[in-house]
Amino acid sequence: MGRTINIGVLAHVDAGKTTTVEQMLFRTGTILSAGSIEKGNTQTDFLDVERKRGISVRASATAMELGDLRVNIIDTPGHIDFSGEVERALLALDAVILVISAMEGVQSQTEVFWKAVRALDMPVILFVNKIDRAGCVPEVVRDALRAQFSPAILELNTYANAGGRDCSVVPRAFDEDDAFILAEVDDAIAELLMLEEIISSQALTTAAYTAAQAGKLFPLVYGAAALGTGIQDLLDAIGHCFSPQDEAGDEPFSAIVYKIEHDQSLGKVAHVRVFGGAVRNKDIVTIQRPDEDENLSEKVNQIFIPNSSRREDKPLLLAGQVGAICGLGSARTGDVLGETLFQRYYPLATPLFSVEIKTDPGKMPALLKAVAELSDEDPLLDYKWAPDERELFVQIMGPIQLEVIDSLLRERYNLAVEFSAPSVIYKETPAASGIGFEAYTMPKPCWAIIKLEITPRQRGAGYRFSVGNIRNETLDTRYQRHIEQCLPRALKQGFYNWEVVDLDIKLIDGGHHIYHTHPLDFFLATPLALLDGLKNCGSTLLEPMMDIRMEADESLSGKLIGEVLAMRGTFDAPVMKNNRLFMQARVPVATSREFPIRFASLTSGKGQYKSLFDGYEPCPIELGVVAKRRGVDPRDRAKWILAMRSAL
Repeated sequence: MGRTINIGVLAHVDAGKTTTVEQMLFRTGTILSAGSIEKGNTQTDFLDVERKRGISVRASATAMELGDLRVNIIDTPGHIDFSGEVERALLALDAVILVISAMEGVQSQTEVFWKAVRALDMPVILFVNKIDRAGCVPEVVRDALRAQFSPAILELNTYANAGGRDCSVVPRAFDEDDAFILAEVDDAIAELLMLEEIISSQALTTAAYTAAQAGKLFPLVYGAAALGTGIQDLLDAIGHCFSPQDEAGDEPFSAIVYKIEHDQSLGKVAHVRVFGGAVRNKDIVTIQRPDEDENLSEKVNQIFIPNSSRREDKPLLLAGQVGAICGLGSARTGDVLGETLFQRYYPLATPLFSVEIKTDPGKMPALLKAVAELSDEDPLLDYKWAPDERELFVQIMGPIQLEVIDSLLRERYNLAVEFSAPSVIYKETPAASGIGFEAYTMPKPCWAIIKLEITPRQRGAGYRFSVGNIRNETLDTRYQRHIEQCLPRALKQGFYNWEVVDLDIKLIDGGHHIYHTHPLDFFLATPLALLDGLKNCGSTLLEPMMDIRMEADESLSGKLIGEVLAMRGTFDAPVMKNNRLFMQARVPVATSREFPIRFASLTSGKGQYKSLFDGYEPCPIELGVVAKRRGVDPRDRAKWILAMRSAL
């Protein structure tokens, strides 16, 4: 048995993440020479669209050896449009290297990724890259990291000649200042400081490594990946500051699917992280599916370790390992295989726009199949097909993702498509508490009675379902499950035809008939009860918001305040410092889509602008959008019943 650790490399776009991975592979002897993004020959960006654009769009796995330690590396996209790839990769990781540019410092995605890894309590190494860039001041970046992220950041090396190609780094011995940082996370060091004892460098080093492995201390390494500078220090930090686990197979099998791919020769490929036990070729694997009545079982046809664009066939995968499994045709991202021993999730991506995809009518079946596959790989696309209108929609994060979808459809599926202009995705939520009721008892044979109690929840709290004290003789447990299974689908289109969010639904009463009830009846009746409840509660339209932060010349104060007000935004009092204006505002996505371009023009390109998605807020209906209903509307009760009974 060996030791394994699964590391994700995360960064804001253009911070040098893929170059850092390339240099780590080269320095460990995994590859003979380091590729470059400019030449399009890196190990982890091997898709045509990645090499053409020079950015990562898919999470990609590779591996290296550090002594007896196998390090599986998942290189993730840094562009906000592909945050979903990072969200899914987090399911598989033990630790993270967060790459920060010494020139640009803490950027919007840096903050997003930091919040995610800390929420998941993962150990993190900070790699301040690009210290060769002219004008960079690495210690300013360090101070910003300590101020914005954590004071428990400890430098493992020091640098010289920053801002030029002759920059260099050397490991540093810990001193008294470091002891005070360590004292915040290590009681033994704190006690020695109180007693004014002399603390050896070795004691500080041991304490630092132990605290880093526990995720209480965050090592910082300086470097310039393009030159190979600091890479050995980063590799040493991985060996000392991350704690691997022994591969073992004596527990029950448990794994999670963190990525789905479609291969022309292999079919559907499920990328998994194994948390317990082992999975072997030809094993029958249970797939847990919360929204299904019964778990699925499928046979493993092939196992391999993905290593960049290559495959390494394996007879089995053990706990701690990541790998790919063929044969699980029903698998979806997030599925648990076997038993649930460990599970984590942190939402990173919220699609803000919807687009319609169009093609020649004769090619629509091929387009539907292609989009279904792409949505399998990226569930956030959440495609919707309206057969009556012959319209196909997908959800996207932004324009770069749309370009990638276009490229994939053309290159992988040989499909020429057109896209509508992106429209903002609104949501809705109950305005007050209320009751939804439906008695579907005619025309016979049918019988389904449902009574729901609907209660609004705090913004961002999500949807929750529960069952009251209902006797099985009144409403059989399997019909209760049918209602529970149907509600998430019914919530996709509410009173304004947007997804309904942030609510509790409690099944408080209902009834079935021993002779007349058919299982379909509760699937038919549940949307009727839900919409009756939303009518009684009232519905509040919600619009997506952005948190924007601006730095510009103080003379632009009035213009920027005017811009924010024109966008229906709110703002904190601007701060003036050294003739510079610092301003934070909250604006609707719908009104601010073109603002980054206007900001660049207003500041003549000399301002700094950050934006982060910041949840949903109520929007007056006259300023928002009521969506078009897709499919038959349950509020037209007679037509809905006919449609559900296949009588239209």
